[in-house]
Amino acid sequence: MAAATMADSSLGKNMIADGLLGLLKPAIQQLDTHVHSVRESQVELREHIDSLATELCRINEHQKVALDLDPYVKKLLNARRRVVLVNNILQNAQERLRRLNHNVAKETARRKTMLEASGVFTSRSASQP
Repeated sequence: MAAATMADSSLGKNMIADGLLGLLKPAIQQLDTHVHSVRESQVELREHIDSLATELCRINEHQKVALDLDPYVKKLLNARRRVVLVNNILQNAQERLRRLNHNVAKETARRKTMLEASGVFTSRSASQP
């Protein structure tokens, strides 16, 4: 009787763990996709900032009227620096998400193999219509 109770308890824990893993995996994949999209837009933004800064410098050099565009160029370069910093943070977060996703997939496969070896899947799937 105690062995059956322990097996039921173990099965319940595995089902809960599998349920949690099933919930986490799609969320992690979706988050990874969003981070990737944000990183792409950050790169695009950085390129536009570089282009705008170059254009402002070119305009400033060719102006007959002395306009001091240097503060604006400095602001753009500061914004570019922050974009690069955010991009690095996102890249690190995405790498952690990829590792987490890999670990979730590995743990799911391990649990499935463990359950199949114990006969839980075969007996449950045979009893279900």
